[in-house]
Amino acid sequence: MRQQLLGTNVTNTVSDLVRAAGEAILEVYARPGTVKVSSKGADTPLTEADLAAHRVLEAGLTRLLAGVPVVSEEDEASLVHRRPSGSFWLIDPLDGTKEFIARNGQFTVNVALVRDGLPVLGFVFAPVLDELFVGGEGLGAQCKRAGAVSPITVAARRDGSPLRVVASRSHMNDATRAYLARLGAHELVQAGSSLKFCRVAEGAADCYPRIGPTAEWDTAAAQAVLEAAGGVVHDLHGERLRCGKSVNRNDGFVASAWPMPAVEAP
Repeated sequence: MRQQLLGTNVTNTVSDLVRAAGEAILEVYARPGTVKVSSKGADTPLTEADLAAHRVLEAGLTRLLAGVPVVSEEDEASLVHRRPSGSFWLIDPLDGTKEFIARNGQFTVNVALVRDGLPVLGFVFAPVLDELFVGGEGLGAQCKRAGAVSPITVAARRDGSPLRVVASRSHMNDATRAYLARLGAHELVQAGSSLKFCRVAEGAADCYPRIGPTAEWDTAAAQAVLEAAGGVVHDLHGERLRCGKSVNRNDGFVASAWPMPAVEAP
């Protein structure tokens, strides 16, 4: 069963699916005029592109592995399949909808395979940038950029150099500033959506702290990529970030090339 879940045929098929979802997003992205936006509540925008990508992924993943359900941000009924044991697909069809609306290219399609509460296979595709990151348990990690495939690994520690921190200015709250002050000298690297994890995975940054709420589908795919590249993702107490929790929420995390101090005392 494990080889079935993580085999080459599966990774190739899902890679094609996330690209197809990206193409559906770009069809909307390329239209002239203002993108029509509705709201799912809690300051969460929804566009036609979110739903188009969801339909592509949900249809393809449902057929791929018998008995492995799909949990999607755009299908509330699917949340019943979020469980701490067993396997399920966890998808965010358009991560970074605000970036999509702003047309800055910093948005992604996220697909993760979760097994027994941990993301074991992840796909992060940035359609505008034509960057596809894939990583999985026992598979390593790679980036396919403009047709060229390269293995990726996290950076080694650089003694005496400032820590390269990837973070969003909009999420740079007082708690994050206090944590960074504890880490010492640092410089900011800008990226949007799940690309923050991927910049750490490919060695372009060292650390991505997010001290604030996210959903599991925001993090699972990129967590799998980063961990496959040799990095770590832990919660505020220093424990490995998990999926299928009692609520679909992460209170915060630190994604990094090497273990970082916990934000809160265990």
